[in-house]
Amino acid sequence: MPDFIKLIDDLPKAELHLHIEGTLEPELMMRLARRNKVRIPYRSVGEVRQAYAFSNLQSFLDIYYAGAAVLLTRQDFFDLTYAYLERAAADNVRHVEIFFDPQTHTERGIAFEVVLDGIHDALQAGQQNLGISSYLILCFLRHLSADDAMATLELALPHRERIRAVGLDSSEVGHPPSKFTNVFDRARDAGFLTVAHAGEEGPPEYIREALDLLKIRRIDHGVRCLEDTQLVAHLVDEQIPLTVCPLSNVKLCVFDKLEEHNLASLLDAGLCVTINSDDPAYFGGYIGENFRQTRKALGLNVTQLQLLARNAFKASFLPQEQIARHLRTVDAVFDGIVA
Repeated sequence: MPDFIKLIDDLPKAELHLHIEGTLEPELMMRLARRNKVRIPYRSVGEVRQAYAFSNLQSFLDIYYAGAAVLLTRQDFFDLTYAYLERAAADNVRHVEIFFDPQTHTERGIAFEVVLDGIHDALQAGQQNLGISSYLILCFLRHLSADDAMATLELALPHRERIRAVGLDSSEVGHPPSKFTNVFDRARDAGFLTVAHAGEEGPPEYIREALDLLKIRRIDHGVRCLEDTQLVAHLVDEQIPLTVCPLSNVKLCVFDKLEEHNLASLLDAGLCVTINSDDPAYFGGYIGENFRQTRKALGLNVTQLQLLARNAFKASFLPQEQIARHLRTVDAVFDGIVA
């Protein structure tokens, strides 16, 4: 029997579904609140953690946006991002594609450049000090208007060299991808790649819209695709990646418990599935913990773990020669291990 804990620790990883604001640990939240003299509705780290009991996506988003109020300066965004990168390095993450939500901050009066500069500074430091490569993905908040998203895209245009792609996140139900067709058309014309959250709480039809109308390259979540066999066949044929977040799905009640998650079924169907941590400060685990708990709950074998790790690098936006190099490092971990 392989030592699965050691195997997962040794496994080179790429993380493709990570909201940087969702890495705000309670300790850092309290520290930034004191530093910036921001009042938050919690008196201690313990009170913050007690609030992390969610009944659905919206109940999480309410506290998520409240926590973001402590982020005010370029240094704040640097500290937030670098703290995540240090945790990622401990999980042997070699490449990360990070979401950020500028509208969460610009609507509070924080300049777009303050947010971007702080995150970018940390990503550069992470490359230099920790050996983690990265791309940045700007996400539009789908509960806000398409006009608001378009205005945010205009803010991003002068910074195209620092932003690889655009995405779509926040409250899914009632905000279909079709709402943002014009925004994504403009983004693609400007040279951005595209991804979108779809099929987490929303129906499979939202996945179809994201593919057909937004022309996305990856589906973030996508776990409800199994409800539509024709959609699954298309996703398999095109090998369109799903950035699945198991602990998040349980925390937000998409699945009652991890043992009921459909990740293994997605793999068995031939889908290009990856494991990610989503908002790990809120959902109880960074990427290593997602691998460990999911492997145990679903009884994943060596072959499935290798496939998950390979899928993540193959689904990344890295150049092909870098993907090939990372795949060799993944495969080297499995040399001599009996499945």
